[in-house]
Amino acid sequence: MGLEIGIVGLPNVGKSTLFNAITKAGAQAANYPFCTIEPNVGVVDVPDHRLPVLGKMFKSGRIVPTAVKFIDIAGIVKGASKGEGLGNKFLANIREVDAIAHVVRCFVDENVTHVHGNVDPLRDIEIINLELILADMETVDKRYDRIAKAARSGIKEAQIEYGLLSRIKEALDAGKPARTVQPQNEDEARVMKDLHLISAKPVMYVANVSEADVANPFAVEAVRQVRELAESEHNEVVPVSAQIEAELAEMGDEEREVFLADLGVTESGLDRVIKSGYHLLNLMSFLTAGEMESRAWTIRRGTKAPQAAGEIHSDLERGFIRAEIVSFDDLVAYGSMAAAREAGKVRLEGKEYIMQDGDVVHFRHNV
Repeated sequence: MGLEIGIVGLPNVGKSTLFNAITKAGAQAANYPFCTIEPNVGVVDVPDHRLPVLGKMFKSGRIVPTAVKFIDIAGIVKGASKGEGLGNKFLANIREVDAIAHVVRCFVDENVTHVHGNVDPLRDIEIINLELILADMETVDKRYDRIAKAARSGIKEAQIEYGLLSRIKEALDAGKPARTVQPQNEDEARVMKDLHLISAKPVMYVANVSEADVANPFAVEAVRQVRELAESEHNEVVPVSAQIEAELAEMGDEEREVFLADLGVTESGLDRVIKSGYHLLNLMSFLTAGEMESRAWTIRRGTKAPQAAGEIHSDLERGFIRAEIVSFDDLVAYGSMAAAREAGKVRLEGKEYIMQDGDVVHFRHNV
């Protein structure tokens, strides 16, 4: 499965600058609202230190990391749900993503205008969240009226949906996002997924800070405010300097490491955003390795072996026999697959095996 993250925020908070930096896709970044007319899409590799090790061990012809798709949505303004600015068109672009990266400006720069005149991250967050909730209210209200009649007629599926919609409607009317409503069973979970509600998606707040604050971002009052809000919502906050990320994007690997060390940080904002996305969505990676390629595959934690095999190809899931598995750490410790097998570290697992992060696997199948 791929990971898709939608980047949202008010105009001029650094969304497109961040997008350009982490994807090197060249999205237009200008100091005025609505410069992003269509959603920009970029795909970036997920850093994984394990792949080069496997590539060397297996003399792989290529290294294939898993990837994250970033979708940069035009700046949302107050009234977007009712058509203000560029309106609903861009809210629709968020409905298909897995998670939302909500970029919030936490720096003061008189050369970069703010659509509301001053930097106030909690106000900015409230504006965006309200527009997402209002857009969802329109979706829910239309479906609610239609399903109520079917529910009253005794159709079981309609009654299940009506019960969930009633709780969601109550939350939205109270100004709470749809993610505060938890499905009570698998049927409701399926309905929730089918609704594609924007405010149901997990959120990370990306606090855009100045270069001077990147080494100690939580010393900044604005960032602390965002963190407190994120913790109250059980969301995450990732401090990032979009300007620094733009500079890092132009550097080679060695130069980048030196630059980060000089700043007093150990990893780029991109790495932190990706880690946050994986944590929000409960994702992990398993690995395959051979002469042709060494590759990472993204799955949800708790995925069983046959379904993991299906991420590679549906035939592998359909014809699954067993999985030959060794942990990456054990494989590295013993130096080769043969040595790990001789030491009893290579296991044969069946259909009920739950995959673990860093499993190096070969699936046996009969199709």
